[in-house]
Amino acid sequence: MEFLRVVKRRSLLSEIIYILLNLGLAAATLISVWATGTPWLAFALVVLSKWRVFAVRPRFWYAHLESNLVDIIVSLSVVILIYLAGFKGTDEGTIVQIVLAVLYGVWLLLIKPRSKRSFITTQAAIAIFFGSMAIASVSYEWPSSLVVLLVWVIGYAGARHVLVAYSDEDIRLMSLIWAFVLAEIAWLTYHWTIAYTLPFAAGLKLPQMTLLLLGISFLAERVYASHHKHGFVRFGDISLPLFLVVGVTIVLMVLFNSASIGSV
Repeated sequence: MEFLRVVKRRSLLSEIIYILLNLGLAAATLISVWATGTPWLAFALVVLSKWRVFAVRPRFWYAHLESNLVDIIVSLSVVILIYLAGFKGTDEGTIVQIVLAVLYGVWLLLIKPRSKRSFITTQAAIAIFFGSMAIASVSYEWPSSLVVLLVWVIGYAGARHVLVAYSDEDIRLMSLIWAFVLAEIAWLTYHWTIAYTLPFAAGLKLPQMTLLLLGISFLAERVYASHHKHGFVRFGDISLPLFLVVGVTIVLMVLFNSASIGSV
């Protein structure tokens, strides 16, 4: 019984340390951006926080990197958005930076550790949302090949993350195919980079590319889930997501094509 009490105390202590370390990382990223006025130190903190990826034999590095890729994408993207939100140095921007840091803490403590399929798909969606938003927000003067490559990485990470939850075969092949689909969309949208002003988030804009990538990824996941469950795609399972994604896409293309990402 004494042994069980010791184990319980150690378990509680480890949980407290885990919570404090993750909250500390979220706070440190925010403070480092404030202190330096650049995202580079925060990037370094995120990379250092992933030391366990490489704390194994080198032959396992790639597998560990793949399994942590979604978290890395979210973390680096949040750093970029925190930096952009405070770029103009306004009080409103500071509030948005704090909100993003809080959301990052929520990701680290409440969303990232979950292993249910619904949470896994949510994690992938968050990576696609924040990752593509960060890329589109800073890449309007980059070569299109670099943008396509980065979105390809995001697409691969998101698809692999979801497919692993289904424990299916050919995970890598299907992930590569889906990454190619999102990369093609990124290449097309790069040539008319549209973004929407967020009245509650100074310094940030919501790129049209992000909405398109997120919508088509959501629809693809619903199609795959229906096929996995029934052996074929039931229209009743995908009708609502299909109409929603098509409707939103038409509205974006027809009515909201006026603001470029590089505009003030």
